Amino acid sequence: MAEGTKYHISINVNTTYLAEQSDPAADRYVFAYTISIANTGTVAAQLISRHWIITDAENVTQEVKGLGVVGEQPLLQPGESFEYTSGTAMATPVGTMQGTYQMVAEDGIKFDAEIPKFTLSMPRVLH
Repeated sequence: MAEGTKYHISINVNTTYLAEQSDPAADRYVFAYTISIANTGTVAAQLISRHWIITDAENVTQEVKGLGVVGEQPLLQPGESFEYTSGTAMATPVGTMQGTYQMVAEDGIKFDAEIPKFTLSMPRVLH
């Protein structure tokens, strides 16, 4: 069996602009993101930690590292998924996020699950 199929995590992201928590006059734009993490490999794996790179429209970058997601370190059997919602604030109405989840498979192999770059945008800013 190919190693690539043993350790594979699929990630889907949906974003929402939170107008009620934002204050454009003070350069504060708040976004929620809902992430679905699915184990599409053949070995159970646990999400141990996360590493985010958040970049605003001025190219100002924040890095966020920490254990788990929303206080959890989900163990995903093959075919299982986990969904959570979190958020971030930035100083511009548009930005991006990307990163990795650090995973440990049940056989002890450590690997990173790539979080593809996604856009955070206030409505009607991007076409």
